[in-house]
Amino acid sequence: MGTTEDRKPLAATRQRVHDELRERILTGRLRPGDRLVERELADELGVSRVPVREAIRSLEAEGFVVVQSPRRVVVRQLARIDVEELFDVREALESLAAARAAERAGKPELRRLERLLADAARATQRGDSARISVLNSRLHDEIVAIAGNGLLTTMLQPLEGRLRWLTSQNERWSELLDEHRRLVEAIASGEVARAREYAAEHVRVNREMTLRALFTEPAG
Repeated sequence: MGTTEDRKPLAATRQRVHDELRERILTGRLRPGDRLVERELADELGVSRVPVREAIRSLEAEGFVVVQSPRRVVVRQLARIDVEELFDVREALESLAAARAAERAGKPELRRLERLLADAARATQRGDSARISVLNSRLHDEIVAIAGNGLLTTMLQPLEGRLRWLTSQNERWSELLDEHRRLVEAIASGEVARAREYAAEHVRVNREMTLRALFTEPAG
């Protein structure tokens, strides 16, 4: 039986492989339907097949990949019902987060949100989609942190990756930036009802934009 010291490097390697594959999915380097081949990934990442296999299991549990057979694993194809359900949950939880953030946000917290908006604006000007996706997620994470509700944080954490994945499918970055500016303004107002209402509206707009990006057939 391996010692604790033996297991630590394996756990670190497994986490590194998991994080790398997850990031490739989130940034679109691995697209829905792409196949993940253990042997090829192990060779590419310079590891054995064991951490790759375990990373794939974790990604399956997170909803990023589908194991179709013992020898075939693919990045999950996003079904419309999956997207609808995620946005339903997101609307409920993020409306609560925005309302609580409006109650609690002081000048330091609002400055952090403004800095994230400024960074996102620069990334939008550059057309840096990967950076935009990261910053948009950080903005929402910061709002949840300001809300100061530990249970809310726990409930949103398992969804964070999939929500970022969905957002990365939508390339209407300027519209999203405007949406986020209005969301921060609603929180900065300190008006709980306004923040809650606008957060819900923001999620609904983002839902429609994402659904159009994913499921509208290109013109002939």
